[in-house]
Parts: sequence; C-alpha cells; structure tokens
Amino acid sequence: MPGCGKSTIGKLLSEKLELDFCDVDEYIEKKEGLTIPQIFKYGESYFRKVEEISVAEISKTFPKVISTGGGVVLNSKNIDNLKENGIIIFIERPLEKIISDLDISGRPLLKEGIEKIYTLYNERIELYKKYCDIEVVNDRKIEDTIESIKNKLEGARL
Repeated sequence: MPGCGKSTIGKLLSEKLELDFCDVDEYIEKKEGLTIPQIFKYGESYFRKVEEISVAEISKTFPKVISTGGGVVLNSKNIDNLKENGIIIFIERPLEKIISDLDISGRPLLKEGIEKIYTLYNERIELYKKYCDIEVVNDRKIEDTIESIKNKLEGARL
C-alpha cells in the first residue's frame, strides 16, 4: 500500500543484508526522464506498461532489495518476474497510521483525496496476501519491522 514504508524499509533492509537497493518508481522516473505524476498524465494504463517493463528489467539483476509501487500486484507478469528470483514481502500497515502521515502530493492515485486509500486497500488487500511469500506488520518502530523481516527471511530461500 502507499505509505506502508516500502521504500524506507527497503533501503534500511538492503543495508542490513548488504545488498543493492532499487526503488521501482525512482528507476521509472530516471528511465523516462519524468516524475510519476507526469507519467500518469499519459494515463494509468501507460504507467502500468512502463512499470511492467521496468519490473522485468530490475528483477533480472539480483540479488537486491526491490521496493515496488503498491499497484505492482495488479499485473500478474510483475509477480511472475519478481518471484522468479526473489521473495515477495507484504508490509501491512494499519490504514489509520498510513492516513495519519501520508503525504498525498506526488501520488496520482490519491489526487481525489486521502479517502481513496480505503478503495485501494479494498481492491488490493487480497492480492497482497495471495502473492506474498512473507507478511509483516509495520505498526511499531521501523527497526522492529526490519528485524521481523530478517528473521522471516532466515527461514525462507535466499
């Protein structure tokens, strides 16, 4: 979900695991020479196609920690590419916490207002749970969430 801590947790986790880090949205912005809101002006379907191509490119370069956008689960090709060489982690964060500190500027899907987060959650929650290999809840200190991920990764394939 937007605002669950993917980028922050991903960066810190990559440092702990001594792996490279890649934020898919940053990769897309650099590749396209446009910000995410600028890309969305061409339509969400255009953005999703660029995202699909980018996820395919990024997922071939491993090992690394990849932070995706929350909508990556809407395309099964993204999931196939990410699962081919990796482990998908769903970071669940209570909606109240997301809403309390999410800056919606620069988030095209939330331009209608923060209330849209409920719609996105309801549309995506089952997909997040279906496709993840590991699920963690980010409702305490970020260091605790990272430690929880590390512990769960120890039991998973790396």
